[in-house]
Amino acid sequence: MDLDAGAVTPHSPMLQIIAVAQKNPTRKRVCYAMRRGLQQINTAREDRMLDRALRRVDEFCTAYDMRVPILMAPMAGACPPALAAAVAEAGGMGGCGALMMDPDEIAQWAAEFRAASKGPFQMNLWVPDPAPPRDADHERAVTEFLAAWGPAPARLSADLPVPFADQCEALIEARPAVMSSIMGLFPPHVVDRMKAGGISWFATATTVAEALQAEAAGADAIIAQGSEAGGHRGAFNADKANAQMCGSMALVPAIHDAVGVPVIAAGGMADARGVVAALALGASAVLVGTAFLRAPEAAIAPAWADAIGRAQPDDTTTTRAFSGRLGRSLRTDYIAATECEGAPAPLPYPLQRSATGPMRALGAKENNLACMQAWAGQSARLARNEPAGEIVRSIWTEARATLIQ
Repeated sequence: MDLDAGAVTPHSPMLQIIAVAQKNPTRKRVCYAMRRGLQQINTAREDRMLDRALRRVDEFCTAYDMRVPILMAPMAGACPPALAAAVAEAGGMGGCGALMMDPDEIAQWAAEFRAASKGPFQMNLWVPDPAPPRDADHERAVTEFLAAWGPAPARLSADLPVPFADQCEALIEARPAVMSSIMGLFPPHVVDRMKAGGISWFATATTVAEALQAEAAGADAIIAQGSEAGGHRGAFNADKANAQMCGSMALVPAIHDAVGVPVIAAGGMADARGVVAALALGASAVLVGTAFLRAPEAAIAPAWADAIGRAQPDDTTTTRAFSGRLGRSLRTDYIAATECEGAPAPLPYPLQRSATGPMRALGAKENNLACMQAWAGQSARLARNEPAGEIVRSIWTEARATLIQ
């Protein structure tokens, strides 16, 4: 019998034959032996699947100088060097979301990380969208709406906080183990520069088509971002993000089957169960974000951290109300107001981000969740108020025990 042809299920023809045969007492012993044999076949097939998962993990960890297949998500605005270093010291890979950083800040972050850990880290950048169209009436409506939630912005800007080319150059000079992209692909000349400097490229994808584009462009691994993930969606086309909401359970194996490079599962990975599932589905490692936000090293606003610990999956929602780009957040009072009839639609990125800047800053300063930018994934309730290193060790110890038992 071909062990890879498929598992023997309770409704398979073979077990139906056994059930009929068991009605004849003289054949019970033979039937018992057959049933035991089929159970052993299923067990052997499961063991082989888990063995393959462990081999993928070992190969990935060896390639990137890791002891544990857990990468910290590069969460812009919530990725202090202390958090990233704690993850790396526990055997994982630290992460930095450099979206808002200028070259000096990028260099400073890398220096602080290296002062605390000799482990690997990745640095992430958004690939810029085309310049948005301007609509004075729409912008006025959004500004007036936001006046109820905080200081009105002095002016709206469609400019990026820092030129993308300058950020790319700064990341290459910082020489992280990995540069990762989201919202698109690095330009070929940037890919050539990073590869020449010994830096690997991890590309975020939300669909199989995006993963194939990334692999063809030279990505060394694909971050398969499931719809459960907190923070911004990584869709290459901002207008299609709402339609590209594939969950990790379907996305990870689909991308694994389509590409020839390692797959890193992102979205819903907050405890050992999620890690085991992702690895069994074809991932070589997992990207963890929300599960680290309650760690003391994250140092986020207490109201945000407390709300994460209470949040059920349906207490999060996807919204463009903070930045104009789709992202998953806790359902706050501000988000609820933006969904009411008569509320103006969000402006395109980065205009909406510029418009909400004063409100978001006030929410963080006053520890007011109602108007705070409070990103969170659907597994938020699993986040623990423990040191980041302990979170890494606990998740992997339990996951590895499950994989090798």
